[in-house]
Amino acid sequence: MHHSVARYLESLRVERGLSPHTLRAYGRELERLEEFLDDRSVTPEDATLQDLRAYLGRQTTGRPATLARRLSALRGFFRFLVKEGVRGDSPAERLVGPRVPVSVPRFVAVDEASRVVEGPSQDGWFRLRNAALLELAYGAGLRASELHGLDREHVDTKERVVDVKRGKGGKDRRVPFGPPAAAALEAWFAVSDGAALFLNRFGRRLSVRSVHRIVRDAGVLAGIPDLHPHALRHSFATHLLAGGADLRAIQEMLGHESLSTTQRYAHVSVEHLLDVHRSAHPRAQASRDPEEEV
Repeated sequence: MHHSVARYLESLRVERGLSPHTLRAYGRELERLEEFLDDRSVTPEDATLQDLRAYLGRQTTGRPATLARRLSALRGFFRFLVKEGVRGDSPAERLVGPRVPVSVPRFVAVDEASRVVEGPSQDGWFRLRNAALLELAYGAGLRASELHGLDREHVDTKERVVDVKRGKGGKDRRVPFGPPAAAALEAWFAVSDGAALFLNRFGRRLSVRSVHRIVRDAGVLAGIPDLHPHALRHSFATHLLAGGADLRAIQEMLGHESLSTTQRYAHVSVEHLLDVHRSAHPRAQASRDPEEEV
C-alpha cells in the first residue's frame, strides 16, 4: 500500500474513529486506484482529473450508494494530500457523483415492537439475557455493535441510563431507557457475572453476529421475518418522534453527527400522517374517485 494511503487510513481511524468495516472498504478502493494509476505510471501525488475519470470509467457501475462511497473515498484521500502539503489542489473535487435516494428507515409498529421484546422463546438463563438485550436495543435505540461492546458498569438501572462508549464515529453518549428495560436488566444481572454486559454460553462477550441472530429469532416468533437490530433502533426513533419528542433530543440519543441523518425519521412520520389523512379525511376520500368529482 502506498505510504500516503496508509497515512490517510490511519488518520481516519484516529481522528474520525471510523469503523474497521469502513476503513477496509476505503482501503480496498484506494488500493484499486493505486493499481490503476501505477499501470499508467502515475502516482497519487501527480494524478489529474482525467486520470480519476478514467479510473471511475473502468469500475463496475454498482448501486448509487456504492458509487457515492467510492467518490467519498477519493475526495477524502485527495483532500488529505492537500492538507499534508503533498498536492496543491484536489482533482477529486470536480468529480460529479450520483444522487443517492433518501431511504426511509424500516421500522415496526409499537405493538409489533412490544411482541418482539416481550417474547424470547428460550428458557432460564438464555431467556433472561435475550429479554434484557431486546429491551435495551429497543428502549435505548442501540446499534448491534454498541450492544456487543457494553460492559455491566456502563448500565445504571436505578437512574435508567446507559453509557455508550465509542459509538459510531468514536463518540460517547448517555441514553435513557424505560422501566421495562431496567427490570429486564436487573433480572439478567441476578443470574450473570462478568465484565461484559451480554455473555454467550461460554461466559464470553456476545458477538455482533449473535446479537443479530437473537433479534432475528425474536422477530420470527413475533411474526416479523428478517428483523434486524437497526429496525429496532429505527423504531425507537420513530416512536419517540410520533410521541412528540424533540428531534434534537433524538439526535443526541441516537448519536447522529448530523441532524439531517435524524430527519429521515421525520419522513416516516409524515408518511404516517398522510396515510391517516387519506384514509380518514372526508375530502381525501372523495378525491379518490374521479367520477365523484365530476
